[in-house]
Amino acid sequence: MGEVIDLRTDTVTRPTPGMREAMAVAEVGDDVYGEDPTVTALEAEVAALFGHEAALFAPSGSMANQIALQLHVPAGDELLCDADAHVVTYEVGAAAAYGGISSRTWPAVGADLDPDVVAGMIRPDGYFAVPTRAIAVEQTHNRGGGGVIPLPTLRRMREVADEHGVALHCDGARIWHAHVADGVPLAGYGVLFDTLSVCLSKGLGAPVGSLIVGSAEKIARARFLRKRMGGGMRQVGVLAAAGRYALAHHVGRLADDHVKAARLAEAVAPHGVLASVVRTNIVPLDLTKHPLDAHALAAAARAEGLLISVLGPRTARLVTHLDVTDAQIDRAATILDTALRA
Repeated sequence: MGEVIDLRTDTVTRPTPGMREAMAVAEVGDDVYGEDPTVTALEAEVAALFGHEAALFAPSGSMANQIALQLHVPAGDELLCDADAHVVTYEVGAAAAYGGISSRTWPAVGADLDPDVVAGMIRPDGYFAVPTRAIAVEQTHNRGGGGVIPLPTLRRMREVADEHGVALHCDGARIWHAHVADGVPLAGYGVLFDTLSVCLSKGLGAPVGSLIVGSAEKIARARFLRKRMGGGMRQVGVLAAAGRYALAHHVGRLADDHVKAARLAEAVAPHGVLASVVRTNIVPLDLTKHPLDAHALAAAARAEGLLISVLGPRTARLVTHLDVTDAQIDRAATILDTALRA
């Protein structure tokens, strides 16, 4: 079969030579004791980028999200999010299992959410009602095709949260992509949220790690919750160094991934994908009206050396990333066009 082109997700990247060198020479200490200087530096850097007081390094985006939700929602109370949100779709029920959190969702609309619809769902404290304590949004939106929630929408969501006295959390696993696509400063996003989770291993190319961002008080509590969930790590500066390298070298280049994704979208547009919908590095494939279903397309692509994700019977996904070259994008476009024309 020869070369394999992996467009399943942007978490499959390998550390670059420069990143490996940074990891190899990282100064380390015991982070459970708060003595790893590279972790401390990463946390301070990310907190400053988003205009918050503090941040906490966690081994995964799921853990970072779930810690943040527990900061806002006591057991038995309610989180509002959309029906396709990562926190209730891809985190295996952790909000309920670990936090005792009750979740209620608005219909899946990706990045095209309506803050007034969300406002109408908020339940106050009352007789036998489950009170809403927090709202979570996702930027960019994974199952929403990498869609970017517009800044005015997020500002209105902040107003809604303030009007009802609830917290606002951002699952910002790919917020770097939104920052590059729309030119919104990271601090411009940060000021709108009580907490954010931001990922270093999606798009930025680090092998491991996410951070929870918030107030000093929230992050002190988050440190306790991280330990409770098994996320306290020792000489983890070798991983934090990869994250620091990624922030220094890999944010601006996300624009290249967006261009590659747009090229793929144009190649499959005759088969049902509109190139104008693709804003960042995710290309959704809606096969509802196509003879091939998602599994058949994935099998045909795999036979030619192209790996894609299957999200549902008629939904597939392509994701561009650091390890995909222009020549591989051209090859992937040819493989998909051939398969979709068969």
